[in-house]
Amino acid sequence: MFLEDIKKYMNNILKPAKIIKNNALITSLISAPLIWAFIAFFWLGIKIAEADSFPVAISVNLAGKAMAITQENSLLAVSAPFMNPKSTSTMKVIITAYSSTAEQTDDSPFITASGKTVEDGIVANNLLPFGSKIKIPKVFGDKIFTVEDRMNKRKGYYHVDIWFPAYELAKEFGAKISYIEILEN
Repeated sequence: MFLEDIKKYMNNILKPAKIIKNNALITSLISAPLIWAFIAFFWLGIKIAEADSFPVAISVNLAGKAMAITQENSLLAVSAPFMNPKSTSTMKVIITAYSSTAEQTDDSPFITASGKTVEDGIVANNLLPFGSKIKIPKVFGDKIFTVEDRMNKRKGYYHVDIWFPAYELAKEFGAKISYIEILEN
C-alpha cells in the first residue's frame, strides 16, 4: 500500500516533467532531484515544523531520534545516532537518589557543583570528573547520565547519586547496588 501511494504521488509529480519525443518518454533533469527528495522525505523521516514562524526541517533516523535540524541556511547536528559511546570500564557502586530540597543539598539546591542547573540525567559522584558520561544498564538500560554534581565526602568514591525532580521520586527509588559503565568522552 505504501509503495502504491509513492508510485501515484511520483507519477503526479513527474507528469509535467516528461517530454514526449519520437514516441519515447524522456524524463527531464528536474525529475531526478524530485525523486530523491521524495525518497529522502519518506525514508529518512524528514518532518517539517513551524518554529517561531521560521520553517524548520528535522531529520529523524529510523529509530525515531533526531539527527539534524536545518533552519533556513543553517545545519545543526543534534546527535550522532550511529556512534554509540563505548564503555571504557565498569565499576560496582551504590546508587541512590536525591532531589533539590534544602535537606539534601547546599544553599543553592538547583545549581550543581559544576555550576549547571539540575536536569534529568544529572548524577553526583566524587570520583569521576565533571562531564563524565555513564550508563547504569541494569537499572536504566541505555540511558546516559552526566556527572555534574558532588556528594558529601563521607559518601566516598563508589557511590552515584541520581537527581530526581521531586523528593517523593527520589525516596521511591531508594538505594541499589549495581554496575555502572563509564563511557568514553
